[in-house]
Amino acid sequence: MENHYDAPILKGPLPGPKAKEILDRDAKYVSPSYTRDYPLVAERGRGVWVEDIDGNVFLDMAAGIAVTATGHCHPKVVAAIEDQAAKLIHLSGTDFYYQPQADLAKRLSDLSPGGDKKVFFGNSGAEAVESAFKLARWHTKRQCVIAFQGAFHGRTMGALSLCASKPVQKEHFFPMVPGVFHVPYGDMDAIHALLSHQLPASELAAVFVEAIQGEGGYRIPDPGFLPAIRELCDRTGAMMVCDEVQAGMGRTGKLFAYEHDGIVPDLVTSAKGIASGMPLGAMIARAELMDWVPGSHASTFGGNPVACRAALATLDLLEGGLIENARKVGAYLKTRLEEVCRDKPGIVEVRGRGLMIAVETESGKMRNEIVHRAFEKGMLILGCGPSSVRFSPALVLTEKEADLAASLFAESL
Repeated sequence: MENHYDAPILKGPLPGPKAKEILDRDAKYVSPSYTRDYPLVAERGRGVWVEDIDGNVFLDMAAGIAVTATGHCHPKVVAAIEDQAAKLIHLSGTDFYYQPQADLAKRLSDLSPGGDKKVFFGNSGAEAVESAFKLARWHTKRQCVIAFQGAFHGRTMGALSLCASKPVQKEHFFPMVPGVFHVPYGDMDAIHALLSHQLPASELAAVFVEAIQGEGGYRIPDPGFLPAIRELCDRTGAMMVCDEVQAGMGRTGKLFAYEHDGIVPDLVTSAKGIASGMPLGAMIARAELMDWVPGSHASTFGGNPVACRAALATLDLLEGGLIENARKVGAYLKTRLEEVCRDKPGIVEVRGRGLMIAVETESGKMRNEIVHRAFEKGMLILGCGPSSVRFSPALVLTEKEADLAASLFAESL
């Protein structure tokens, strides 16, 4: 497979014959709870390109839900994985020590704004959020938290309790973890009203907020919103928890999206792009706040040495130019999408920051039709929010590939 193509390669109707065999097997043996938007059966990937099992080649503007930050199978990430896998695959960092976990924790501390940090490692964004939820309760000795309508923080019970994205995610799973209060995203007046009439500030352990809402629709709050939450948490003694699982790791043109607002959270959750596709989640806390005792929280597989080596290689690449590329090419892609969407019926707006871009349509039906037409033309995109199309490609995207994405999107309208 090549690293770059001039256009998608489609050899016949989709799905192809080999893909159909896998789809039939999947339907028989794999949980039906997953959300599959179209019948892609991937075989290999390079950069922002994915080849399916029948040899069709697609431009990938989804990056495995914003995960493959350095592109599919970046040689430096692959080399780090292979080197570590030949030395030590697992020992469990909850009981023993190994260098990749300690090195990665130090690296994340050094790269995070503010003073020294300590890091808890899990395997996913949901686990990172769960650990932040638990640490907030542990440290403050308070039980209640505030989260936001439209928020998505994960599917484990604690993280799910913070979500207010889609009803299907909670259907038949009640009761949720108690003590979670939801208010409209970006609305500080609603928070003040909640604390004035319903929730004593002395019981508030944390405010969980996405610097840019991900599954909620790639929604960017007004500039004063995150600083206002920071001030509220300082005043009440609550923790400010920034969920950077989707927006972080360079996607917006800075390592963390909250940096655009000039604030420093107490806790930060990270996953997705942190290890270029290896399963890893991190909860990064101000060092003085991570004061829980041994045994209070742990993870058998969290901080796996292979995943940590992949993360270290990923950070090398992000610092080596990919964060700047996300800023530059993201601005270019947004402009190109604005151009092809101008005066198009049913297009509401194009919004985004860096390579975290959404095109808002007039309905979920229209959005879904666009996503499927794009697949049929050889481009992988996904929806987010009630009616938006998201563009979350790898940070290696070139302007030429951005031009192609905009053209394919125009053909899909």
